[in-house]
Amino acid sequence: MKSIYLDYNSTTPLDERVLEAMLPYLKEKYGNASSIHHFGREAKAGIEEAREKVAAVIGAEPSEIYFTSGGTEADNIALKGVAYQRKGKREHLVISSIEHHAILESARALQKDGFKVNFADTDNLGIVTGETLQRLVTEQTSIVSIMHANNEVGTIQDIKGLAALAHAKGALFHTDAVQSTGKINVNVKELDIDLLSLSAHKIYGPKGVGALFIRKGIKIAPLFHGGHHEKGRRAGTENVAGIVGLGRAIEIAEEMREKEHARLVSLADFFITELQDKVADVFLNGPRDNNMRVPSTVNCSFQAVEGESIILSLDMKGVGVASGSACTSGSLEASHVLTAMNVPPELAQGSIRFSFGRFTTKDDLDYTISVIPEIIERLRAMSPLYKGK
Repeated sequence: MKSIYLDYNSTTPLDERVLEAMLPYLKEKYGNASSIHHFGREAKAGIEEAREKVAAVIGAEPSEIYFTSGGTEADNIALKGVAYQRKGKREHLVISSIEHHAILESARALQKDGFKVNFADTDNLGIVTGETLQRLVTEQTSIVSIMHANNEVGTIQDIKGLAALAHAKGALFHTDAVQSTGKINVNVKELDIDLLSLSAHKIYGPKGVGALFIRKGIKIAPLFHGGHHEKGRRAGTENVAGIVGLGRAIEIAEEMREKEHARLVSLADFFITELQDKVADVFLNGPRDNNMRVPSTVNCSFQAVEGESIILSLDMKGVGVASGSACTSGSLEASHVLTAMNVPPELAQGSIRFSFGRFTTKDDLDYTISVIPEIIERLRAMSPLYKGK
């Protein structure tokens, strides 16, 4: 049986070059980076080299990069750190309604602690407009958080324009760039943002490590209390091998980015065209334009068919795909992203996210397209909802 992975937005395989960079720090360079002897200094040097690599790719200063356990922790530190630091002065937050659950749940936790939160709606392509944001941001707004590229539908936001609106009211601006880093140009100076989250395992690095950019001069309240690691902003002994892996992974991703982007645009265009040609009543969620959507993400709804049934049927054919975010894959509720985009519930329930990556080939997509029509036809034959021919 074939084995085809089309779930790169959930996680990516570890690049061999990344593993090679990590191995010395798992074996002979095992020191604690906080120790002042040569074992510690060796580990510290690996961390600082990785910090420089991350900073170089996103246009930051090395001193503005703080390592975390991943994108979720980076999002939590950004939102809660700013909110608690500015408590008593500004106690209002604005986030988009299509954020990753790391942001959504952080915002809800802050609501329970007395902060006011507004959720910015999107249009039917998943775009937060400037007009929408402008209506919500006030002089009391502490921070605005809008993700750069959506993890479910791939929609890319006008972060620079949205950040300008937040700054005009004195609010800070954070973006979750977990799904955009390494895929499109991400530069904190060009975007003019204050905080940015990214994760290693989305760019062929190890799981359990990420980074948060905090613009110089911005104060945040730490989530963890302990030692003075990461300049007191993230206590805990550093995951040295993981951090080194992140540095190498982001370096490789940037080297390959333009060429890989063009390749994925071609694959996505082919896949969408073929899918809509061979299957009736299938609808693309999000923008068709690859300049408005990360091309590695193709989210489609199949009318009158449940997404879970499609996932299981494709899995039996050796194809791994997802329905919505991997973090909510156990939920039977319709995607909050598609709901926010006003996708009808019956279509949202039949959504599938195909996400491509570095090792996806046209042969993989040819095979996937060849097995989908029979699966959809069989499932629709059992569905009382389908009225097509």
